Amino acid sequence: MQTLTLLLCSSFSLSAAFYFHIGEREEKCVIEDIPSDTVITGTFKIQQWDIGRHDFLESAPGLGMFVKVTTYSDEVLLSKLYGPQGTFYFTSDSPGEHIICLRSNSTRPMSFGGRKLRIHLDIRIGEHDLDAAIAQAKDKVNEVAFKLEHLIEQIEQIVKEQNYQRDREENFRMTSEDTNSSVLWWAVAQTLIFTSVGIFQMKYLKDFFVAKKLV
Repeated sequence: MQTLTLLLCSSFSLSAAFYFHIGEREEKCVIEDIPSDTVITGTFKIQQWDIGRHDFLESAPGLGMFVKVTTYSDEVLLSKLYGPQGTFYFTSDSPGEHIICLRSNSTRPMSFGGRKLRIHLDIRIGEHDLDAAIAQAKDKVNEVAFKLEHLIEQIEQIVKEQNYQRDREENFRMTSEDTNSSVLWWAVAQTLIFTSVGIFQMKYLKDFFVAKKLV
């Protein structure tokens, strides 16, 4: 039981956590390559720069975060205003790159400048948060069952990601083969054209010399 629990706790997750700085009226976008039918969970937090302390505050009172998620075909999957920290969810309908844009809801005019903000962002692909359920588990068996369910979901997501990358590789290979074939046929066509032009010029010169009785 303890060994199984240790193995489940050490399982990895498909997530990316980072932070970046933006202006109060600036928008920042992140591009994620996501398989189809995949649940994406994003957690963010805004920290506001304090001029007096020369450091970022733990929170940004009065500010909210506008989150917009679109595909490259301009399909809007999510468009919602949140508070200074929160969690957003969306499900990808088709495979490919998805654009996640974040912008504060500040109404301060651009001419007056804006305070610098630090945005903490954690994006998890194909994961469900089971910590709350585990905390409510009454015994170790339930805890292991929940963690096992989490591990199965991660394995399914890894398989889905591998299938997606395999499809992308197959499409790239077919595109490369089509391009190589087109280049080959174009080279053959150029060779035939140059050969035809050369034969025509030789025949024309021969007829010219015969007409002028030079040969």
